[in-house]
Amino acid sequence: MKRLVEADFCSRNTVALARSLIGKHLVVDTDGERGAFVITETEAYDGPEDLACHASKGRTKRTETLFGPPGCWYVYLCYGVHEMLNLVTGPVDYPAAILIRGLGEVSGPGRLTKHLGIDRRFNARTASVETGMWVEDRGSRPNEADIETTPRIGVDYAGDDWANRPYRFVLKA
Repeated sequence: MKRLVEADFCSRNTVALARSLIGKHLVVDTDGERGAFVITETEAYDGPEDLACHASKGRTKRTETLFGPPGCWYVYLCYGVHEMLNLVTGPVDYPAAILIRGLGEVSGPGRLTKHLGIDRRFNARTASVETGMWVEDRGSRPNEADIETTPRIGVDYAGDDWANRPYRFVLKA
């Protein structure tokens, strides 16, 4: 078992990193209660040119975490209803992240944050034991044929070129 750290996410190849997270475990430790959940669905958001990425609108108070160090959580409120959990990738000042969309039996980014009690208190925190949420590689890797690649969900506003990119990865049931 290896806890993934900042160096594991310091790459401009956010799309490849999003695919590589499939089968890893998100570990959440809340008040001494620890749960480990297989990551089954991710989406990549890769840089300021990616019109589906929040960073395409520029550097703001909301997006500042995206420009920070890799291996930090970017948690934001979507449509005033759902918290969204993202893991920042890339070097400092290159805004990119991976949205965690599914864990085990929990499908949908809003459902998983609600299920696990994840909210903006995790925003900008390092993915680490000390902050109570991290990613582990427990040695099991799905076969490439078991990972489906599709366009991202809910990003039609980004235009066909960006909305249709194969940046979503799903572990087949």
